[in-house]
Amino acid sequence: MPKVGIRDVAKLAGVSTGTVSRVLNDHPSVTDELRARVRRIIDELGYMPDPSARSMRSKVSRLIGIVIPDLTNPFFSELVQSAEQAAASHGYNIIVMTSFDDAAKEADRIGQLTSRKVDGIILVPSNDFHTLKLPKALPIVVVDRLMPGYSGIASDHRSGVRLGVEHLLKLGHRRIGFISGPRHSVPANDRLKGYLDAMGQSDDDGQIQASQLIAEAAFDYESGRSAGNYLLARARSERPTAIFASSDQQAIGCMRAAHDLGIPIPAALSIVGFDGIPLSSMTTPRLTTVKQPIQRIAAAAVAVLLNKQPTPGVGHPILLDCELAEGETTSSPQPD
Repeated sequence: MPKVGIRDVAKLAGVSTGTVSRVLNDHPSVTDELRARVRRIIDELGYMPDPSARSMRSKVSRLIGIVIPDLTNPFFSELVQSAEQAAASHGYNIIVMTSFDDAAKEADRIGQLTSRKVDGIILVPSNDFHTLKLPKALPIVVVDRLMPGYSGIASDHRSGVRLGVEHLLKLGHRRIGFISGPRHSVPANDRLKGYLDAMGQSDDDGQIQASQLIAEAAFDYESGRSAGNYLLARARSERPTAIFASSDQQAIGCMRAAHDLGIPIPAALSIVGFDGIPLSSMTTPRLTTVKQPIQRIAAAAVAVLLNKQPTPGVGHPILLDCELAEGETTSSPQPD
């Protein structure tokens, strides 16, 4: 079967090849009626543009690279999916690479994407980003883990955690434990500050009491379970009546720890997570969590790369608000 070309589409649609090209590139000069007609002919003929040829003509690859630390982390996998959807809406595809949270591998991945002549890179830096030097000739947008000296887009981690802890304080909790993230993580430190902000405002002893109820952990399920055991395996009068976890994975692990210790949720322990991953709505009871605006972060990153919105200035990142999604894991504390 002969290969269908752009001339075939143009002939059947009664337009020039330039018009077909403008339709394929979503050029604003094309009317909606004409765009729909040409798109219908493209679908009928099964025409597939040659990306390499288009790249040579336009000097753009219509490819966006995205480098993340860990594809198994539900937050990052959802970020990739959202970025792919946002890029597709502009006629772009993405190439995903994983740094495994290692600065050397991260530099290698960025070099590979640069050699493939991508039009830009969305980067979630490794926690060891201090050794990383980003190429200046290629547009790069840093997301989630903001880097000093670079513009970026992220959730407002600090105010998001404050929102969740204040929810627990309003329910009457005062002994609120906190599972932090790794101390070398920028988002983890921002979330810890949000917890201390809220606890410091609760009463004069808030900061002192809070410091006794903090457990540092990685963001995964098993680390959350271990941290939960540390916070809960103490006398009832000393253990927290509520725990805020810095990730939903930690929170779900903590729920397992509470179950193993015979502590019912939320009757004897309230738990709040952070991220809003899909699994948070599937737990029993359903997890209360602070949701990050993942789709908005991805859409903003793609828009900045493609010059659809202004690039955030250095030192002035775009911080997007989180929201509290109330589930079934919080209630007022029982009297001691």
